[in-house]
Amino acid sequence: MGGSSSALKVCTDHQGGINWLSLSPDGQWLLTGSEDGTARLWSTADSQCRGHFQGHESYITFCHLENEAAFTCSADHTIRKWDVMTGQCLAVYRGHTSIVNRILVSKDYLFSGSYDRTARCWSVDKEKPIQEFRGHRNCVLTLALYSSKDLLEDSEGEESEEEKLSKDFLVTGSTDCTVKVWWVSSGRCHQTLLGHTGAILCLILDAPNRELFSGSTDYTIRTWNIVTGEQLRVIKEHQGAIICLEVSERGGSFQGTRA
Repeated sequence: MGGSSSALKVCTDHQGGINWLSLSPDGQWLLTGSEDGTARLWSTADSQCRGHFQGHESYITFCHLENEAAFTCSADHTIRKWDVMTGQCLAVYRGHTSIVNRILVSKDYLFSGSYDRTARCWSVDKEKPIQEFRGHRNCVLTLALYSSKDLLEDSEGEESEEEKLSKDFLVTGSTDCTVKVWWVSSGRCHQTLLGHTGAILCLILDAPNRELFSGSTDYTIRTWNIVTGEQLRVIKEHQGAIICLEVSERGGSFQGTRA
């Protein structure tokens, strides 16, 4: 690449900093969550704002976009679901008692992590939590989800929603320096992964290889066996906090990004 570059498109309608971006699965829309307490939907074709989601009473910390619905969480302790086409708020999920840092949407379920030291599981179609994960000694910053069936060969036959949920595990990373693995069906802590000496800022799973990667303010990336909880590797080359991880399909490698 040359020594200089210029922006291809600029989206400038927010009145505050942008805390998160989420691209729709089809790549046609971009959702932004801002310090101004609103989310906006942009067309990736022409950079025009096509949706403005207002209702949160404080800044938005994270957002997630699907093709027909958008989800936002906020320092106002709530999560909201929005209709992408109309901008109408479809649901408000209340229950956390502090800032909601992160959400994760998986089919009919919504997971959230908060400064109140808990994570929660919600039914997307309902506005009450169906499970609470309590055990961290400080705020929950990041989430990941996997199913035990992803680690095994596909089983035959149809399963009920209850049977599917019983095989799901939620992984949480916290400023208490630990990673915890929880049974989604019961809310019980299955494993606590110890080793980091700083806050856990990011998690990513490599289910085919049964590995979990965690990045921290202790400048390290750690690799764990997701089945046994054994720490496999510690990567120490970064000179700053690890804020983002991405797994590559090429040989099962991964990339880390530091602050």
